[in-house]
Amino acid sequence: MKTVLLDTIAWDMVLDVDGNIAVASEPYSLAQDAASAIRTFLGECWYNTTLGVPYFESFLGKAPNITLMKAKFVAAALTVPGVSSAKVFITSVAGRRVTGQVQVTADDGTQSAATF
Repeated sequence: MKTVLLDTIAWDMVLDVDGNIAVASEPYSLAQDAASAIRTFLGECWYNTTLGVPYFESFLGKAPNITLMKAKFVAAALTVPGVSSAKVFITSVAGRRVTGQVQVTADDGTQSAATF
C-alpha cells in the first residue's frame, strides 16, 4: 500500500522531483505508517478515538517508564494493517521529546524501519 512520504525531521509532506506530493511504497510505507501511529495521541483520530498512544494518561508529566512506553509503541505499530510484528528502539528521551526507531515485519515477511 502507498502512503504520503513524510520528511523524517519535520514530519511533513515532501515533493518529488516533478513537484508532486511524494509517495512512499512498501515496505517503507508500512514502517512510516507505524511511526505515524506511534506519534498519534490517543483520541486524536476523530474517525476512531481508540487509536493512538496514551501520552497524556501514561507519560506526560511523569517520569517515563521506558518499558511501558515501548510496549505502547509496539501496540500502536501493530494497529497498522499489514504489520505482523514490530520492534521499537528508543534512542533519546530529552525533555518532552522521545525519539527512536520502529522496525516492522510485514505479513509477507519483508522488513523495514522508520524513525519517530
